[in-house]
Amino acid sequence: MIELYTAPTPNGHKISIALEEMDLSYEVKLVNIGEGEQKKEEFLAICPNGRIPAIVDTDNNNFAVFESGAILLYLAEISGGKFLPQDSLKRSEVIQWLMFQMAGVGPMQGQANVFFRYFPEKLQSAIDRYQNETKRLYTVLDTQLNGRDFICDELTIADFATFPWVNIHEWSGVEISDLKNLSAWVERCRERPGFKAGLNVPKRPDRKDVDPEEVKKAAAKMLQK
Repeated sequence: MIELYTAPTPNGHKISIALEEMDLSYEVKLVNIGEGEQKKEEFLAICPNGRIPAIVDTDNNNFAVFESGAILLYLAEISGGKFLPQDSLKRSEVIQWLMFQMAGVGPMQGQANVFFRYFPEKLQSAIDRYQNETKRLYTVLDTQLNGRDFICDELTIADFATFPWVNIHEWSGVEISDLKNLSAWVERCRERPGFKAGLNVPKRPDRKDVDPEEVKKAAAKMLQK
């Protein structure tokens, strides 16, 4: 059994999507990042960096794994190699695109979110910088997806890592309608039952019950921690 310590964020959704697609048994442990639960001792014992997601494999001596990319690699291994090719060259290609997301799309789009949505001051130069870099990275993905259904032809952990971020491109203020390959890939992923289920972990409140301004305030508050 996998214990998944998570919150409704793109990084959290990477892992819930993977668990759903791999058909692995898991139990959700909600971490209230708005209340700072990720900084408490019990969570830091699992993830020294104090960030979600993290997992504990109760079938493997309660082995803990943190950092979303490392978790995806671990889950692919214990699932019998699902969504991570055994061929060394194909495997390397998947890991390269996984690192592309970890080092590029996630950090750059994350900063686009911060300055576009949450930062108390409007710094247009910072907004432009991170939105433009996110769009550049999206264009790289669009080129890679030309003639492919998924990033590395077949569905892999690279798709699990990248989709949750591109899926919220509008929140980041980055348009993708001109990137036809990327747009088609997003819709292809959205149609998969495993992606749909993973995006609802942890279960989200009904949209009509969510005040966007309160979301912004909560996120801005977390920036101060």
